[in-house]
Amino acid sequence: MNEKNTIGFWGYPHPEKIKKYKSLYPNANWIDLDIDYGHMKQDILPESYCAIIKNIINNAFYYKDRFMVILAPIGKDKCDSGWFCKELLKDMGFNVEESIFEEKIYRREVKISTSDLPLREKVELITRGIYKEDKREYKQTKAKFGFWGVPPNDLSILELFPNDTHLYGWTRMVEAMVPADIEYEMYIDKDVPTVFYSQSFCSKAQLAKYLADKYNGLYIDIDDKITNSTRAKIEAFLRLR
Repeated sequence: MNEKNTIGFWGYPHPEKIKKYKSLYPNANWIDLDIDYGHMKQDILPESYCAIIKNIINNAFYYKDRFMVILAPIGKDKCDSGWFCKELLKDMGFNVEESIFEEKIYRREVKISTSDLPLREKVELITRGIYKEDKREYKQTKAKFGFWGVPPNDLSILELFPNDTHLYGWTRMVEAMVPADIEYEMYIDKDVPTVFYSQSFCSKAQLAKYLADKYNGLYIDIDDKITNSTRAKIEAFLRLR
């Protein structure tokens, strides 16, 4: 049996909970359950459902014997599906501690979302920064394009964008430590051509489509992996704008 040395989480657990468990278990491994690591699919959720929530379930079962605890955001900082997922995992015997991170008092200046790093690296640094502090300075760039939304299930989507693409939406909110700030989620630089991304079956699709129409951007909705047609739409948008 594997040693219990792992803390699982999804979304952005409250900073005080992260601080608590880093103090209790300074040598623990932290696993972001939102990410698709390619583990065996569990036949628990409906076939037509958010791929990110499916990742959480798949990863939870793969690492089950290693968890000390799973930190589970369930408020406006995540979604109702996160709330339901927490209850399912508890009912199936996991040690789950719920978290609600809706305050704005921790707000910090963004430096990665607006940097000249490759877009995929930006997203990976921001999500890793939830539990691993990053004090480096990054070269800033003027936005040529924007990417709005959550980290996609298929991160290869991000490799289509040039380095001078700024992040908006929930991913930028995570860097700013305000994952439930709806006003900030709706903020973009109005003159920047932006792709508004939504995971299929996610309630944020409502917001993504509305903002794309309002700012003449491109709305895309992807379930699992990017299709050739969606790839072509993004490439054409970037080329023509």
